[in-house]
Amino acid sequence: MSKRSDEALIALRQIQRRTELASKRLAQTAQLTPSQLQVLQILDEKGETPAGELSELTQLKQATITSLLDKLERRGLVNRRRCQLDRRRVWIKIQRDGIAALEAAPDLLQDTFSNRFAKLADWEQSMLVAALERVSSLMNAERLDAAPVLDIGALDEKPT
Repeated sequence: MSKRSDEALIALRQIQRRTELASKRLAQTAQLTPSQLQVLQILDEKGETPAGELSELTQLKQATITSLLDKLERRGLVNRRRCQLDRRRVWIKIQRDGIAALEAAPDLLQDTFSNRFAKLADWEQSMLVAALERVSSLMNAERLDAAPVLDIGALDEKPT
């Protein structure tokens, strides 16, 4: 390997490690994953929201949102309500314990990144996006399903 590829791999590993540490910190302080926290934040901001809209807003698949909501509901952080007019539609509402979990949670890593990224000049933002997309391509990762949430993913998740 060349020195430059080593430097690139070190930078990637640092990003990966920072994501792991942020996810573990969130799990320890609020017993939530970054995706779960993002859903609670949306519900806190928007109020009662259809599950399908949560899927769109988080850019997570409907099946992923359903599983995530199952876990949040079991913990009493949200509740579900079927729409009376269309039984296929399910409304989600944050509960008091969900609000308490939000208050106990540290800032999400992607929020910190987004705030800092927004302060960069347009050309620098474009350059970084292009470089990251190229890295994703070099690693054959460009077709992997991913949402804009920095998360280590479920530990039982199978790699593709």
